[in-house]
Amino acid sequence: MYRYDEFDAAFVAGRTAQFADQVKRRLSGELSEDQFRPLRLMNGLYLQLHAYMLRIAVPYGTLSSKQMRMF
Repeated sequence: MYRYDEFDAAFVAGRTAQFADQVKRRLSGELSEDQFRPLRLMNGLYLQLHAYMLRIAVPYGTLSSKQMRMF
């Protein structure tokens, strides 16, 4: 099973913070839906019949029980 190291954790934290900022900007009206669309698609957030679906990547397709509890 793939084990995250400090680099991975820092990278994920940085990307999460970046996307959270983009979402805040969209909700505040700073970004239009047309401006936000490529950002959300790059991050696996899809609009399906008026509801959002989040696609997540799982390294090697396996998760530990500890990782599952984080979701």
